[in-house]
Amino acid sequence: MADQHASDSPPSILSFAKDLPNICSLVGLLCAVLAIYFAILGIFPAAMIALIWAVFFDWTDGIIARQLKGRNKKQGEFGGQLDSLIDIISFGICPAIILLSYGNFSPWFLPGAFLVVATGVLRLSYFNVFGLVGKSTYMGLALDNNAIILTFVFLFNGILDHSNFTVILYILLVALAIMNVAPIKTPKLAGRWYYALMLYTLVLTVLYGKLYISA
Repeated sequence: MADQHASDSPPSILSFAKDLPNICSLVGLLCAVLAIYFAILGIFPAAMIALIWAVFFDWTDGIIARQLKGRNKKQGEFGGQLDSLIDIISFGICPAIILLSYGNFSPWFLPGAFLVVATGVLRLSYFNVFGLVGKSTYMGLALDNNAIILTFVFLFNGILDHSNFTVILYILLVALAIMNVAPIKTPKLAGRWYYALMLYTLVLTVLYGKLYISA
């Protein structure tokens, strides 16, 4: 009877931290925290590097999970919840803080920051309930695409003056937020797109690294 009771007891929380896909997810979370940290300090090249690596690890954890044998159902469910919670930090809260910091934390940027986070929460909640539309299609723009686009557009920060780029950044993030919850179907990027993301991550790391050194 005691053995039966022990087998029915749930595993410890930290036992899931040893799962390789979850370790990868947590490394992505570390990248997101670093991106937030550098954004608050106003070191945006470093924030962009950290943010694009957060995307890379977000994609990688799913690949590892699908290829890893011997994972049970609970590990898969836990990993899905962990990934979703990290996504809202990486691709919702982090871009919102980047917007606020670039706008010198002016209250005028609060509505945009709230919209970015709110639509991110709504989108992830919808996905957690309804999943994909078909096998490889999302309803609305996936949140990680926000970071992919943002890190590219931010390359123009040094080309345009601060006031003009501020307007572009605000409009961009609001437009992406609307697309996250819009009734449009967007493809799930997978397969060869992973290698494209890997190259994109390395190229942006080099470019922003040079910008950081020259700043």
